[in-house]
Amino acid sequence: MKRILVTGGAGFVGSHLCERLLNEGNEVISLDNYFTGQKRNIEHLMDNHYFEVIRHDVTMPFFIEVDEIYNLACPASPIHYQYNPIKTVKTSVMGAINMLGLAKRIKAKILQASTSEVYGDPKVHPQTEDYWGHVNPIGTRSCYDEGKRVAETLFTNYHTQNNVRIKIIRIFNTYGPRMHPNDGRVVSNFIVQALKGENITVYGEGNQTRSFQYVDDLLNGMIKTMTTGDDFTGPVNIGNPGEFTILELAQKVIDFTGSKSKIVFEDLPSDDPMQRKPDITLAKSKLNWEPVIKLDTGLMKTIEYFDKLLGEDKQY
Repeated sequence: MKRILVTGGAGFVGSHLCERLLNEGNEVISLDNYFTGQKRNIEHLMDNHYFEVIRHDVTMPFFIEVDEIYNLACPASPIHYQYNPIKTVKTSVMGAINMLGLAKRIKAKILQASTSEVYGDPKVHPQTEDYWGHVNPIGTRSCYDEGKRVAETLFTNYHTQNNVRIKIIRIFNTYGPRMHPNDGRVVSNFIVQALKGENITVYGEGNQTRSFQYVDDLLNGMIKTMTTGDDFTGPVNIGNPGEFTILELAQKVIDFTGSKSKIVFEDLPSDDPMQRKPDITLAKSKLNWEPVIKLDTGLMKTIEYFDKLLGEDKQY
């Protein structure tokens, strides 16, 4: 049994990770300030005596004895990370410094949940790990993009200077149950709009592409990365290389929900990437990992979750 700290443990991905690590026989500590995380995501784990919940903000130092750290704490949807951009940068940068300092002191292995946003609006397609990206440092998304890029720098320097055992994964668009219904991400947006019979909002002409990864595939990639030898630090892309236009996604959601929603078009937000697709050659060779859940299967599971959530008449 390992003691494992998950920052952002009450979030969409963090709660699934806590559950998975507990099911594998570990002791798990969830650390979250509940800015975007929700207690309802982890309430079903509360009766497990090997699960501990701590309310804390990673921008402040934290002290604990653990074997591994998964650093997931950061708002990940545009609505949330643009709400307080300075706080977003501090969470990425100060959070990384505090968790790396902790890992250094207690000699823990630490994984950074980085993002495909480090590639910005890419000029290389699909994106490989050796591509440096095309990021606007002063744009509306830069608080998140640049914050995550600096976090990768910090992880790399703590490894080379202080021999901290690090792992860096770059997560591509991930969806599934426990997404926040108001987080502004395209999958949750479309599903909620379709289930409510509202117009489905597509930005631009809908020709921009994304690669959608179901959360269970991401968990497999995270855990495989953490358990590889210390000689492999990453960064490594963890995403589904299946590429779909936003219009294709909207039509799938309408079909699967049986909704009478109409697709409407609005202006494209600034710095919105036109293409996003991971090259997962490195993940296949180093981790023996690739996603197995098809978009249609994952969407049906996610629609089922939101249908139940919206039927509970709770306010979100």
